[in-house]
Amino acid sequence: MNSPILRADDVGVRFGGLQALKGFRLDLEEKGFVGIIGPNGAGKTTFFNLLTGVNEPTEGDLFVGEDRVNGLNPFEISRRGVARTFQNIRLFPALTVEENVLVAFHARLKSSLAAAVLRSRSYEAEETVDRRRACELLKLFDLERLKNEMAASLSYGDQRRLEIVRALATRPRLLLLDEPAAGMNPTEKKNLIALIRTVHRDFDLAVVLIEHDMNVVMNLCPRILVLDYGIMIAEGAPEEIRNNPKVIEAYLGTAE
Repeated sequence: MNSPILRADDVGVRFGGLQALKGFRLDLEEKGFVGIIGPNGAGKTTFFNLLTGVNEPTEGDLFVGEDRVNGLNPFEISRRGVARTFQNIRLFPALTVEENVLVAFHARLKSSLAAAVLRSRSYEAEETVDRRRACELLKLFDLERLKNEMAASLSYGDQRRLEIVRALATRPRLLLLDEPAAGMNPTEKKNLIALIRTVHRDFDLAVVLIEHDMNVVMNLCPRILVLDYGIMIAEGAPEEIRNNPKVIEAYLGTAE
């Protein structure tokens, strides 16, 4: 096993009287792949929010590589190689497809703010390189033909792909996908499965996937964690999870 890119040690968070996540543990090796499932309100997106600096854990520790990231700002965590997509798509609708990707590249610009304002030669050179790289990424995802279109005008499936492209533009080591198949039809979901496999293989990164569609999860994830009411109730390979009584009970309930 490679060294861990992500480690969660007994992570928990409380919002007032609500314990949204408790005792969560996860070790994910570099280039690993894990899925997190559970009913609505189980704590899945809460974990992503803790890991990306939206909220701070009230218990336990989170590590990206060797760095403890509890309490860091989202931009500081992004610089450590973490990128995410969102359950509700969060593109910049008034920007073009290309501009949405360039925003992600700008997070790693070496030129100063003054250089950007004055359009210095160094800044112009960096921007030229970023535009070329943006086009290369968009081409990989069949979006280059739409680079001058407004993000708001894209189809739902294209918006989902653009959000993944924007995340990849930050050059992550760890990609967090929050319900990427939400709202997709069966054909789009089939294409998404192939796309995520390609991203995981070709970009040499680790992936954590949150998803409600069991077909997507079972086809993609060699390892699955199950949350219910903020507590992990199962962990294992897809077949183990499919037949686990606790998982069945959490999703379907039991007779009185």
